[in-house]
Amino acid sequence: MNSLTILGGGNTAFAVAANLALRGVAVTLCEHPDYAWTLESIQSDREIHLAGVAETGTAQIRHLTISAAEGLQNDLLLLIVPAYAHRPFAEFCAPHLRDGHIVVITPGTLGSLEFAHVVRSAGNDSEILFAETDTAPYVCRKTAPHSAHIWGVVTGLGLGVYPAAGTETVVNAVQELFTRDGRSGQPTAISPYPNALACGLSAMNPVVHPPGVLMNAGRVEYSRGDFYFYEEGVTPTVADVIYAVDAERRGIGRALGLDLTPVDSAFHAAGFGPKGDLWATINGSRMLTQLRAPGAVDSRWLTEDIPYGLGAWSLLGAQVGAETPLMRSLVALAGAALRRDFWQEARTPARLGVAGMDAQALIRYSAQ
Repeated sequence: MNSLTILGGGNTAFAVAANLALRGVAVTLCEHPDYAWTLESIQSDREIHLAGVAETGTAQIRHLTISAAEGLQNDLLLLIVPAYAHRPFAEFCAPHLRDGHIVVITPGTLGSLEFAHVVRSAGNDSEILFAETDTAPYVCRKTAPHSAHIWGVVTGLGLGVYPAAGTETVVNAVQELFTRDGRSGQPTAISPYPNALACGLSAMNPVVHPPGVLMNAGRVEYSRGDFYFYEEGVTPTVADVIYAVDAERRGIGRALGLDLTPVDSAFHAAGFGPKGDLWATINGSRMLTQLRAPGAVDSRWLTEDIPYGLGAWSLLGAQVGAETPLMRSLVALAGAALRRDFWQEARTPARLGVAGMDAQALIRYSAQ
């Protein structure tokens, strides 16, 4: 793929754009008009300085735009934004999507189904493939308005596609995009899920972040995030709660005929750390143990991973007869802590376009 468009202008969008540009890909960076300020720092020279374990140097971005008509000229579109921006971007893009477009949400957490539902509801019936990954390709951050740093590169990336019949096409399109490091150029292994529903239920952030933040809330507030979340915050006791959340997630999968990978195995398969139980994998991870906690409890690790992760999964579970009492408790606890009704913000089955479907209907819908 010689050219593509990255939709978004945040941490991971900058890192992916710079890494690909340094590898010779002609990158268009397209931001939603409401977030145009994210591109202001590179508006004049279109340069992003990238450091870390992947490509390094000053990357030249081919084109910057806040116009969907301009940004969607390429066939391959990588949407790399927080989950709450999936729907605004779907509305932004819907009039301009056409036959042959591939939209990959990185990561998705069922966002590909919501994106597709928005586009179809807008009357666009073009032959488009909607896809999502189960995690981001890098552990990275912006370190300055025009700079990004990649601390770690995942070695395995799960991919789900809607309609599922287009899976091979999307795998072929993205296979060479992500490399394990900038020196070897060895590609990240792309592992296809049977469908986008399976991928959306396999995101790891909602499994780990909410219990980790809520059980470390006092430490987060006292230190303003000045401690290492994974190394210090995910203790064996916290890991046990994460396992319990994961058991409910896998129960939803079983109700849908899906054998979802356990959280510890998923972390290892992605390359985050050595094989073992969750505590051993995380504490043996060079990339995760370098990450500090969020500076406040009111952060995306709750405001995104609760309504778009645990809340969405719990509501879907209720629709197919899978009980999720711990997920529901964490949604309620996060709501009390932040004085918000996360059930009102949740990515509901209606937003996914699957309201009222039983397990068999959901399986048929996601496989079509």
